[in-house]
Amino acid sequence: MTFYYNNVYLKETSCITGPYEKKGPLGKYFDKSYKDLYMGEKSFEKGEIKLVKDSLNILFRKSKIGKEKIDLVVGGDLLNQITASTYGALGVGDFIGIYGACSSSVLGMIIVSNFIESGFINRGVSLVSSHNMTSEKQFRYPTEYGAPKPHTSTFTSTGAASCLLTNEKSKVKVECATLGRIIDYNQNDPNDMGRVMAPAAIDTLVRHFKDTGRDPNYYDLILTGDLGKYGLEIVKDYMCCEHNIELSNYNDCGVMLYNLEKQKEVHAGGSGPVCSALVVYSYIYNLLLKKKLKRVLFLATGALFSPLLLYQKENINSICHAISLEVV
Repeated sequence: MTFYYNNVYLKETSCITGPYEKKGPLGKYFDKSYKDLYMGEKSFEKGEIKLVKDSLNILFRKSKIGKEKIDLVVGGDLLNQITASTYGALGVGDFIGIYGACSSSVLGMIIVSNFIESGFINRGVSLVSSHNMTSEKQFRYPTEYGAPKPHTSTFTSTGAASCLLTNEKSKVKVECATLGRIIDYNQNDPNDMGRVMAPAAIDTLVRHFKDTGRDPNYYDLILTGDLGKYGLEIVKDYMCCEHNIELSNYNDCGVMLYNLEKQKEVHAGGSGPVCSALVVYSYIYNLLLKKKLKRVLFLATGALFSPLLLYQKENINSICHAISLEVV
């Protein structure tokens, strides 16, 4: 399903990161970065909550719009019961908590955009966060365990990112969006998320082109969320071989966020809800404002799995949502 928007604009963004993201090639574009993973707090979980609060405060300061003027906040993260979002957004407008795993950034933008387009609200915030240590011990191993990881594994990004959407005209417009479908491609390896999520990205991409009647050349850049270097190659190869579509203007945020040659600890690239948001809300948004890019298709991918079901030998489902950003 694809929606078209006539009255939704991206007004401002904010990005807060941890130390690994700061050391990456996009470090200079972030609003604030911490030197360690505790962010001055007593636990990693409290550190992630602080990231969310920082992101919102900086967003309000940059946009010069107080939190009392925000009609709706849509937030998602990877902590149990979306803890970081609910604690971090406390006291800021009406709240909707979502769980789309790593697809939450675009899912949140779609929800806020639909509320604005329908006329129910004037301003809304979409926010996401993730933290390497909180996610690793929840979905894989205790962080103290120090388990070695295969080269296909991705590195959960640490940070929080927010964007302010409004019906007031600005330089960047939310043009349309395509909702994803749950995909089961018979994958069950939690250390190869690129292979798990690539089929969902392909499905949404193909349906987006079909719904809109467009081809890849309509966009200056097509971005997936966090497939990493192996998932990126799967998407490119499959689109070319099975659909005869050449993606020459395609990249992946999980590859862009880190220097894969120098930062060996990230293995195949970045992941987590904040991974794609950090790239799009900072570097890509900057290029849109400067009109170096005019049309960007942003697809956030997510692995919808529970460790409990994985232990019961179930497959890992995936999903991908897409949103089109255009310079006015």
